[in-house]
Amino acid sequence: MAVMRLGYVHARVTDLEASRAHYARTLGMNVVHDGGDCLYLKSWDEWDHHSVVLEEGGVGLVKLGYKVERPTDLERYERRAERFGCAVSRMSRGDNRAVGDGLRIVLPSDHVVELYHEIEYTGTGTGSLNPAPFPRDLVGVGVPRIDHALITAEDPALLERFFAECLDFRPAERLITDHDSGELLGSWMFCGNSPHDIAFIKGPNAKLHHFAYQLEDWNAIRHAGDLFAMDDVPVDIGPTRHGITRGQTIYFFDPSGNRNEVFSGGYTTFPDFPTITWTADQLATGIFYIGREVNERFTSVLT
Repeated sequence: MAVMRLGYVHARVTDLEASRAHYARTLGMNVVHDGGDCLYLKSWDEWDHHSVVLEEGGVGLVKLGYKVERPTDLERYERRAERFGCAVSRMSRGDNRAVGDGLRIVLPSDHVVELYHEIEYTGTGTGSLNPAPFPRDLVGVGVPRIDHALITAEDPALLERFFAECLDFRPAERLITDHDSGELLGSWMFCGNSPHDIAFIKGPNAKLHHFAYQLEDWNAIRHAGDLFAMDDVPVDIGPTRHGITRGQTIYFFDPSGNRNEVFSGGYTTFPDFPTITWTADQLATGIFYIGREVNERFTSVLT
């Protein structure tokens, strides 16, 4: 698969200094560049220059970046996206700090996705020679890496078709209205071996539901919850478990109201992974398997 993973999330925030405290002190990301009106951050187990960009001025998603395996992949994806009818443009080295040439696509849902191969390679907090399992000086949760994002789309079926036909993603799980009509309400799609690298549910175009960090296990999720309480982080839901993806989770908000998630577990996917289907009458079980209840805020608060 040529698209390897979610590489970066670029989001808007209303208060850069409050965001710095949340992402650096509570979540434990490292600030790798302070541009005055924006911060670039990375987690300790990420090799590339950054994985999160916070830009002062509003709230919500600016764009998502996905890293491709080879430079030649960009041309293929450009042709496919153009044939699909998307607005496509080339981006050049310097358009994004530390990122090389790439491709910018406006999705059918009006979200912006950037594909790139080259990004400055700065290494992890433990290095590549006889590494320790984690850095000794972790701060806060010490999130190891970014994991996935969930966005909303007026036409989830069209967006699923775009990711499948243009970028070779596969649906691990799908949410449909019922067996009779089968209208698609949500899709959790992968490009690597995780349950989802992108997910989307029915809702307004161009909106972000959350972006997520991967943690090691349930104990790390519980530890994160303790730290959120210590730092007065507004928790949306959790700790709990998903039915969809089987992952363990806490949803919470950054100081601007962007929803974050810490996520662990879930199954391993492969190219022959059969798609799992959920029907809308089991939505609550699929989203929160233990409590089997979805609060109104979880489905209505978007940025």
